[in-house]
Amino acid sequence: MSSDSDHQCPVDGSVDQQEMIPSKKNAVLVDGVVLNGPTTDAKAGEKFVEEACRLIMEEVVLKATDVNEKVCEWRPPEQLKQLLDLEMRDSGEPPHRLLELCRDVIRYSVKTNHPRFFNQLYAGLDYYSLVARFMTEALNPSVYTYEVSPVFLLVEEAVLKKMIEFIGWKEGDGIFNPGGSVSNMYAMNLARYKYCPDIKEKGLSGSPRLILFTSAECHYSMKKAASFLGIGTENVCFVETDGRGKMIPEELEKQVWQARKEGAAPFLVCATSGTTVLGAFDPLDEIADICERHGLWLHVDASWGGSALMSRKHRKLLHGIHRADSVAWNPHKMLMAGIQCCALLVKDKSDLLKKCYCAKASYLFQQDKFYDVSYDTGDKSIQCSRRPDAFKFWMTWKALGTSGLEERVNRALALSRYLVDEIKKREGFKLLLEPEYANICFWYIPPSLREMEEGPEFWAKLNLVAPAIKERMMKKGSLMLGYQPHRGKVNFFRQVVISPQVSREDMDFLLDEIDLLARYIDDHNRIRSTSNEENYQNGH
Repeated sequence: MSSDSDHQCPVDGSVDQQEMIPSKKNAVLVDGVVLNGPTTDAKAGEKFVEEACRLIMEEVVLKATDVNEKVCEWRPPEQLKQLLDLEMRDSGEPPHRLLELCRDVIRYSVKTNHPRFFNQLYAGLDYYSLVARFMTEALNPSVYTYEVSPVFLLVEEAVLKKMIEFIGWKEGDGIFNPGGSVSNMYAMNLARYKYCPDIKEKGLSGSPRLILFTSAECHYSMKKAASFLGIGTENVCFVETDGRGKMIPEELEKQVWQARKEGAAPFLVCATSGTTVLGAFDPLDEIADICERHGLWLHVDASWGGSALMSRKHRKLLHGIHRADSVAWNPHKMLMAGIQCCALLVKDKSDLLKKCYCAKASYLFQQDKFYDVSYDTGDKSIQCSRRPDAFKFWMTWKALGTSGLEERVNRALALSRYLVDEIKKREGFKLLLEPEYANICFWYIPPSLREMEEGPEFWAKLNLVAPAIKERMMKKGSLMLGYQPHRGKVNFFRQVVISPQVSREDMDFLLDEIDLLARYIDDHNRIRSTSNEENYQNGH
């Protein structure tokens, strides 16, 4: 006869595999539902996953990175609604039909992995990050407690520690969250909590009129965060910038004094390292001096430019960032960790982040667990469920090493330099300004405007050029490039180099293609104008 000790679980927690196999039991009927085992057809599901993965490999991983393929298969919304079967029905679709739908989704989606996708501040395919994403999607973890996400919490801790090191802090804290916009909101709320901690419990009613300062070139998320947090967009002071788009420190200090004079309470300055359009870097040392004099929290939105910290050659762009109280940095941009992968990093190590955001949910964050509960980091987040985004960056970093990430940054900026030099050589292309990062802003002046004097009529006509080229570009599917007007400047192209799959030939192709598309439009418009003139003269 066996003793009780024979059935006790070993100290290491291992269990006999045989004990974990459930015994078969008779069916049970509850509320008209038969409960006798799973109803999912596992074999069919596994086969579908296998075939879908093969499709993804062929149509996305292989084709989407091929320059001979289109960047996009453009269709207007109403036509695309007809091409796609978007309706959800009472009965499910068979696997072969689902695979057809998958193929259609891929066909009509923009291939952001394509070497000639230059439309946003993210691009390209990192294979290691992609594998990490496949893994996390399959495992479906939520990063709030160590018990449900042990590996990914340790990975996040390791990645945050390394990012903090590159900022230049000896210690710090942080959290990965959904996007730079959310990081900026976190930082704004954290700075407010540090300034008046009672606001967490008592709300806005007893708080002073809080004022924050940021660059006129800042990301639009600053206004959204001020609105969302109840600070109010009227209490966001936009500081003037110089000709390169950098915040002017003297103007910042003037505005801080003016706010105090009006009886307001300044509490935060947000500097930008890598503005969205011009790629400008605010002078952090001078701004930090002002923050220290006035007792203001300094947040640096380095969502775009933070990756320059990985480069010994280019990290000088962020000189003084170690003096910041918080930093937003998005590895999903220049370092290609895959959307979304964004960190808020905080210099404070006194658990300020947790004090500001904790709600002490007893069903998640029990303090009498059998392990070290300091690894239950979920109470530092405004979210409950949270994706293991740090894992993507960790996998890429493990694969490439710090030197590989540095090379990625250096190569992107070298290609940017090459493109700038080519723009200067080519007739019809005109730079807005010399870039200091990977944002190259330029106009294309078609032949019909090259002899025109640069007056109001010239600029009005030039304003129409970029949108017309963009339309033709999208319909052809040859590349994608962003354009915009900006602070009194008419529409211009903004080209951004990120992906290591981009080559010098792609830079040449970009300029050749713009010239080709513009000449087609120019000739087409001239023909149409001539035709209209002839019709008018003929009385038609």
